[in-house]
Amino acid sequence: MTSQALPISTTETTSSTTTTPTPTLTTLRTFLTRLFSSLRTTLSHRRPWLELVDRTAFSRPLSLSDATTRVRKNFSYFKINYLTILAIVLAFSLLSHPFSLLTLLSLVAAWLGLYTFRPSDQPLVVLGRTMSNREILGILVLVTVIVVFLTSVGSLIITAVLVGVGIVCVHGAFRDPEDLFMDDQDTAGSTGLFSFIGGPSVGSNVIPLV
Repeated sequence: MTSQALPISTTETTSSTTTTPTPTLTTLRTFLTRLFSSLRTTLSHRRPWLELVDRTAFSRPLSLSDATTRVRKNFSYFKINYLTILAIVLAFSLLSHPFSLLTLLSLVAAWLGLYTFRPSDQPLVVLGRTMSNREILGILVLVTVIVVFLTSVGSLIITAVLVGVGIVCVHGAFRDPEDLFMDDQDTAGSTGLFSFIGGPSVGSNVIPLV
């Protein structure tokens, strides 16, 4: 009696390996996307730069109170332009001091990696000891105070901000705002920058500050 050989399937099942991004990277990517979108929206409300530097609109203020009024009105009208100038001065100061820039970037990376975007289900273990969120926050605050006030980073940032504010105040005092007309763009521009903070959370893994 002959036995009939059963057919054997040699088809190999290969499991496709798909790499899924970690929750931290997904949260960070979403945060950066919303941040850049908010910046683009805010910058779209800036005034024309030619209007900012119109030489025919410059005149000497009559008094200190007149200069203060001009600064206030010009800031309400050119606030996006003024903030852009302030950011450019700050960026130029940091780029001209690479060590301070590297220190500041390392500090920001520490805040983002160890606190803001660290998943809550991944505790930080240092020398066999699990660190709580309050301990991590306290250490980061202490390091930030040391970096800002005991190194050249703090003095560099303060100097750059003072220079930027000085430029804004001088321009605002000598720029006659009589030809400026406020419109709905002023209120719209105030909700663009940092609007991503007040919106929905960028991810459920973001650790609250308290």
